[in-house]
Amino acid sequence: MPVTLKDIAKRVGYSVTTVSRALAGYEDVAEDTRRKIIMAAREMGYYPDFTARSLRRRRTDTVGFVIPVAEHYLSDPFFLELLAGIGDGAVEQGFDLLISTCKPLGSEEREVYRRMVRGRRVDGIVVARTRREDQRISYLVGEGFPTVAFGRTTLNLDFPYIDVDGEDGVRQAMEHLINLGHRRIAFISPPSYLMFAEHRLIGYKRALEKHGLDFDPSLVVEGELTQSSGYRRMNQLLDLDDPPTAVVCGNDLMALGAISASQERGLKVGRDVAIVGFDDIPLAEHSHPPLTTVHQPIYEIGKRLSHMLVQIIQGQGLAETHTIVQPKLVVRESCGYAERR
Repeated sequence: MPVTLKDIAKRVGYSVTTVSRALAGYEDVAEDTRRKIIMAAREMGYYPDFTARSLRRRRTDTVGFVIPVAEHYLSDPFFLELLAGIGDGAVEQGFDLLISTCKPLGSEEREVYRRMVRGRRVDGIVVARTRREDQRISYLVGEGFPTVAFGRTTLNLDFPYIDVDGEDGVRQAMEHLINLGHRRIAFISPPSYLMFAEHRLIGYKRALEKHGLDFDPSLVVEGELTQSSGYRRMNQLLDLDDPPTAVVCGNDLMALGAISASQERGLKVGRDVAIVGFDDIPLAEHSHPPLTTVHQPIYEIGKRLSHMLVQIIQGQGLAETHTIVQPKLVVRESCGYAERR
């Protein structure tokens, strides 16, 4: 027989009403009482009827996240780290996480968001890898739907977000390479429709300008945030009449692909060519050679986004709606100590 509220009330010595309100999260129940009731419910194996509770409260206690699946993004360590943070943050607040996938920038993606919002499948949505003119955010804000984002946009809309200072992150990488003696440095950019691609390209250009180095358009190529695209773009750069001695990549997966392309040509990464990534995914430390990269706290950002979203859903004000996180360069062997040309 399933455990009922009446069974729990009998065990803890409180009324059924108190037990019900404690498990539903009402604030008029003392915290000690709430903890005692929740502990007893767990020990007894109580599972609330979420369908009935959702109908009563008009809430699902679920947050949504849609992953743009272009090429094996479900195996992208960036999204795995972010998902872990969002999921753990949701659980800490007593919420579940609903994950969906779709190809970006198409009608399929728009329909996924409509189903989540108009079908009331979730109470709020986390948006990641924001775009310059992000129609997902335009739609969610227009619907008045609780939304938080990992990233900024060029839209004239006010929405809560956390972002990483990509401009400064690439600047740190460039400064390090220039200090090692590199003067011909390439940049494998993320797709240009993504907002953070613009920020990182600005960091690249400003570092060149600061040190009196000319901007060469042939040294900037656009990848797709995948290892295979990093491999292709690195080969393109190495085919130049005057190839770069160092490359900054818009993310770690493209940097790992660039390492593979270099090694296939017999180049020693860290000596013949320097390669730097961005993200500091777990694979970066254990690549061959270990990857110099710009660290951003992906997991922690995911947790913070979840906490922010639940606060909005529960009608609480946010202490801070716009947060810019400062990244940090992590120096490993892939940039080496370059010989000056």
